[in-house]
Amino acid sequence: MENFTFYSPTKFVFGQDTENECGNLIRSFGGSRVLVHYGGGSVVRSGLLDRVKASLSASGLCFCELGGVCPNPRDTKVYEGIELCVKEKIDFILAVGGGSTIDSAKAIAMGVPYDGDFWDFYSGKAPQTALPVGTVLTIAAAGSEGSGDSVITKESGMLKRGASGECIRPKFSVLNPELTTTLPPFQTACGATDIMAHVFERYFTNTRDVETTDRLCEAVLLAMINETPKVVANPKDYQARANVMWAGMVAHNNIVGVGRKQDWNSHGIEHELSALYDCAHGAGLAVVMPAWMTYVLDHDVMRFAQMACRVWGCKMDFANPRTTALEGISAFRRFLKTIGMPLTFSELGAKEEDIPTLVNNFGLGDGKTGGFVSLSSEDVANIYRLAL
Repeated sequence: MENFTFYSPTKFVFGQDTENECGNLIRSFGGSRVLVHYGGGSVVRSGLLDRVKASLSASGLCFCELGGVCPNPRDTKVYEGIELCVKEKIDFILAVGGGSTIDSAKAIAMGVPYDGDFWDFYSGKAPQTALPVGTVLTIAAAGSEGSGDSVITKESGMLKRGASGECIRPKFSVLNPELTTTLPPFQTACGATDIMAHVFERYFTNTRDVETTDRLCEAVLLAMINETPKVVANPKDYQARANVMWAGMVAHNNIVGVGRKQDWNSHGIEHELSALYDCAHGAGLAVVMPAWMTYVLDHDVMRFAQMACRVWGCKMDFANPRTTALEGISAFRRFLKTIGMPLTFSELGAKEEDIPTLVNNFGLGDGKTGGFVSLSSEDVANIYRLAL
């Protein structure tokens, strides 16, 4: 295990009706003028936005609103939010929605105190300060409610890039599983796939002697395998929703990833798909991740065999562990199919002729990625082809 520093200061307020506590929570973190940031009409139709605003009013907070965040959030909305925050002298941002809304709120939060273009933080610059952000989560998926990460798509060129910094970890996150019970099964399954992918990106590592975090990863994956079919079959199963919602946070606040090298190539490869085709991130990961696993399998057959046995219940073939490893990848594919996820390019709406564009947008040139296995542009193209 490697040396590490782990700091996760977000206050989590979990359970039914907790959205009614937003006003007091913002006050406790020093907020007085609030931007309420949200996405489409679901938070309006469900009455959630009205409940949140009532809580803010009851606490004597001034607030303004900015809706319209779309999936795979765009830089144009971020620029609009930065301008509004400066004009209204906003000192706290409350994101009401899923990962897209939270990521957009984080981008705005970084951009307000910054003299330059906020996109600098999505081009390698590390943020040093940001407005405080709180969240009211409506879908278990991205884990942005507990992480210091944000992903935004630049409309010019449709480039999807990430930024990271401790200053954008939410001050608090309200997690009410009831708010997720109206999600359609497809969205629920996409979120579950993203949660599992966040764990796999950490699980496949070249760092040795990380048994504790291996077991934590496996526990979250086993919980997702058990709970996801329940919420797909019965969207109103509160207890299953609660377990999935907490798993989404645990999967991405990095408690399962400390002390070990991580991969993240599958996420990078998928980002180009969702940027170009505007597909759901989880659906893209369902296509990419098994293909990536198959492509890099021989780098560490025993780690894949370990996953197959511990996570998918496969029997170890000591004479040929590669067989076991492949059985584990097949089990992952079967699981994804049972929850309604796509497995191929065609199911996703992606096209073989666009592979050169996807690889070019990935931006490696003649270089290589880092991660579990370093990938060249040719490797990335081969992974896309495996997903055909």
